[in-house]
Amino acid sequence: MLNKKDLLVLSSLRKNARMTLTKMSRNIQIPISSIYDNIKGHEGNLIQKHTSLIDFSKIGFNTRATVLLKVKREEREQVKEYLIKNQHINTAHKINSGWDFMFEGIFRHIKDLEEFLEVLEDKFKVKQRQVYYIIEDIKREEFMADPNLVEVFQ
Repeated sequence: MLNKKDLLVLSSLRKNARMTLTKMSRNIQIPISSIYDNIKGHEGNLIQKHTSLIDFSKIGFNTRATVLLKVKREEREQVKEYLIKNQHINTAHKINSGWDFMFEGIFRHIKDLEEFLEVLEDKFKVKQRQVYYIIEDIKREEFMADPNLVEVFQ
């Protein structure tokens, strides 16, 4: 179980991982050295990676879609590896409820996504797929980002 100090540090990182330790220390009233040790102690385990959220449309990738995929049982591992290695796949999940995978793909144009899906279906025995185009992010990566709500997580 995480203590309040752990939660405050994690919440601050969720809000802005590029915040200086000095500013974080001032905001959450924990010494810089303790924050540093806390972060280093959780990296590679609880903190899986530090990353940036990007507006891909600003660099010409205007098509984002979430795809649900059901494939033949004997091809699941191959499809998983294909999704992991493909440069257009931003996020991929193994799921249940009649589906095998859910992934988010990012493409310059809808035509590029459609070509990707055609290649996927030619390469593997896809039983079923559903495509949901992402029009707008309403909320993204906000869970645990408010240090004022740390008590809720204890």
